[in-house]
Amino acid sequence: MKLRAVIASLAIAISTLLLTPAHASSLTIGIAYDIGGRGDRSFNDAAAAGLEKAQKQFTFTVDPVVTDGTTADRENRVRALIAKNCNPIIVVGDGYKRTIQTLAIEFPNTQFAILNDASIDALNVTSLIFADIQGAYIAGYSAAIASKSGKVAMIGTTDQADIYQSGFAAGALSAKKGITTFIKYTNGSTVTAAKQAMDQGADVLFIARPGSDSEVFASVVARNAATSKLKNYKAVGMITIEPDQYLTVTSSTKKFLYATVVKHVDKAMYDVISKAVSGKQYLDVLDADAGIYGHRYTLVSGGITFTTYLPALTAASSHINSAAVFASKSLG
Repeated sequence: MKLRAVIASLAIAISTLLLTPAHASSLTIGIAYDIGGRGDRSFNDAAAAGLEKAQKQFTFTVDPVVTDGTTADRENRVRALIAKNCNPIIVVGDGYKRTIQTLAIEFPNTQFAILNDASIDALNVTSLIFADIQGAYIAGYSAAIASKSGKVAMIGTTDQADIYQSGFAAGALSAKKGITTFIKYTNGSTVTAAKQAMDQGADVLFIARPGSDSEVFASVVARNAATSKLKNYKAVGMITIEPDQYLTVTSSTKKFLYATVVKHVDKAMYDVISKAVSGKQYLDVLDADAGIYGHRYTLVSGGITFTTYLPALTAASSHINSAAVFASKSLG
């Protein structure tokens, strides 16, 4: 069940700024991929999918680079694109934020776009971000519906406290007033945090920390295998986020993946290229006090969707849709 059409009718205002017009045939777009480049099954691949869609519809040249992850290399890669007269330059991931903060000032006539970050206060930087709290709300709402133990948990980092409180916990309590929610913060092993949550009785885990979910999912599968013959067995399942995370499921383990919050990085990439071809950029106000502009993708715009795999959640799609409408109107 993909959460798209229900909220398509909600209006959203998009501000744009005209750039210096450019002939599409002469437009060269620089793409700075994050560590690993294409084939990472994460943000790089999602961005590449949007690029490929744009290439089928518009005429432009692409100059891609891949960083090794060091600050020096990131700067060298972007400078190389500037030297080749790439404009705009799109960088994948918040690892580039320091680089773009510096180069945006040095090269005011170059338009930059950064995926998944909104910290750069420059008019020539388009920040493309996602309404993570809305996604977490739907995850929490669905976790509560799926839970048999009455306990659900989010695994995240300390900077995701608001996503938990205003998103996941709020969503779960909206679905079931008696549900118990808690969060396990981790800066180390996500597997350890997940095991602790299961030890405390959580039977639905929402994994909010970016990275590979393969080991976490393996621990969930192992827990189910170890307890499946017990009298009071309650299956444990996961809700994940794409493309922040990636994992592999098999025919025997897919039943433990309950749902996925999908952040459409592909759409963001396509949209920013589409605007560049027409000589425009996103300039929605993301933070007026800080002077940060760009575009925030939400449930309203189809920038975030929710895919369910657990039959009980698919059966509850109308309730989840209603929760999505509430989240899109009420949450940042």
